[in-house]
Amino acid sequence: MAEQTGSAPGAQRFIPPDADTIDDLRTAAGGCRGCELYRDASQTVFGRGDESARVVLVGEQPGDMEDQKGLPFVGPAGRLLRRAVDDAGLDPGQLYLTNAVKHFRFELRGKRRIHQTPDQAHITACRPWLVAEFARLRPEIVVVLGATAAKALLGPSFRVTRQRGELLPWPESAQHPADFRQVPVDNAGKRADVPQARLLATIHPSAVLRADDQDKAYEGLVADLTVVTRALPG
Repeated sequence: MAEQTGSAPGAQRFIPPDADTIDDLRTAAGGCRGCELYRDASQTVFGRGDESARVVLVGEQPGDMEDQKGLPFVGPAGRLLRRAVDDAGLDPGQLYLTNAVKHFRFELRGKRRIHQTPDQAHITACRPWLVAEFARLRPEIVVVLGATAAKALLGPSFRVTRQRGELLPWPESAQHPADFRQVPVDNAGKRADVPQARLLATIHPSAVLRADDQDKAYEGLVADLTVVTRALPG
């Protein structure tokens, strides 16, 4: 069972400085020991999708099925998200999917592994991977799915319930905009400013599955994602 932690060394020392691609990062992340969650999780679950994706969706952490398969959003919440993406008219081929925390945090009850929300220490420890991913992506819109992802990108004071469905400037809306303002352009260390983008926060698809009125919650998620579809040029 994954134990609670008050501090963690962080992922930064596991990120190779010469990683040029998402695939390089994914390979390196397999050896991350930035917090204690790696000890009980089956594997690191890194982001997936095209580096040129127009939309980046950031969720909380892998669940039980994601932990087993090594891919994000392949469990029940992922299936619901795919349906919502289709209903919102988003092109799934233009999406990059990732999580704020790359290892599954759970509590063992009998033989069942019950999801536990990551602590701030886990979010902070894993955040360098998220920053490294964004340095190799060029999204036009970033979609934050739920409170944990919001804490990772926008800071602990951001409330999804207050600002969901709003298009905010990115990276200006980040808690630390400087982390996301420049991207590498060559192997010599040259960097360039990122194109202006936008960010939208909405609920995590798992919140729909837990809702008393799932139909209403699902309609709200689709409505938020439809804002994204309409905001994409072309």
